Amino acid sequence: MMDIDRPKIEGSVAVGDGRRRIGFAEFGSATGRALFWLHGTPGARRQIPTEARAFATEAGIRIVGLDRPGVGSSTPHSYRNVYEFADDLGTVADSLGIDEFAVIGLSGGGPYALAAAHALSERVVAAGVLGGVAPTVGPDAIGGGAMRLGRRAAPVLQVAGDPIGKVVSSVLSVARPVADPAIAVYGRLSPQGDRELLSRPEFRAMFLDDLLHGGSRRMSAPFADIVVFSREWGFRVPEVAVPVRWWHGDRDHIIPYSHGEHMVSLLPDAKMFTMHGESHLGALGLSVDIITELLAVWDQPRLA
Repeated sequence: MMDIDRPKIEGSVAVGDGRRRIGFAEFGSATGRALFWLHGTPGARRQIPTEARAFATEAGIRIVGLDRPGVGSSTPHSYRNVYEFADDLGTVADSLGIDEFAVIGLSGGGPYALAAAHALSERVVAAGVLGGVAPTVGPDAIGGGAMRLGRRAAPVLQVAGDPIGKVVSSVLSVARPVADPAIAVYGRLSPQGDRELLSRPEFRAMFLDDLLHGGSRRMSAPFADIVVFSREWGFRVPEVAVPVRWWHGDRDHIIPYSHGEHMVSLLPDAKMFTMHGESHLGALGLSVDIITELLAVWDQPRLA
């Protein structure tokens, strides 16, 4: 595996009643403007592109990747809805001495980023969503995409998700020699945009770093995500007043581009960045542009 920037600090924070923990990995400057990076489904705290890690150091910003409950260093926990995650994120920010921050959510991290923007609107200055999941039930729902299957699987995963996750974790703990070939096979089966991205050594290295060092300890979070995405989120999308910037590939084979258009149409302060010819992972190749855009939003005067 090629050398990539390691976290400056890595650990976990007590949340909730203090018996649960959320894992984190921090890159860049400890005193810079902070940005929380919320991984996809599946993923873990190190699912942050190498360019973003290097840019954090160069630009003096602070990027914090989080493990959702049930992956990496986070203890398992079942949220009643997406909105409940925001309270844990707020606790992590408090523990790390972070007042204001931006948040980025990739794919399955998108709903959690919007939840934080809604619940912590006095602290979240901007939210970036990269090919994010849209609601599947309730007044803001849209059909189709990968979550069509996810909704069908949710009743089973609600019971069996944690045991399945333990099996996956056990496999990953001894599967390091086959992890890189597995990512290569996934890339060859993906549309052209994702295939080209996964052929780049630095992105393969990032995914391996996240899988082997971030996600291999626990792997029940992806199944917990599917369960909670099959429910109402606990807030209405049009109620998110924080500025949102949305990146979506017009050839996304997992979360259709129409879902991104739908969400941007519901959000009161949102802008769509269409990635022409790109599929689901395309925004990872634009991480520096994405961070720069969110920092530009941060620099704009906030309405009282």
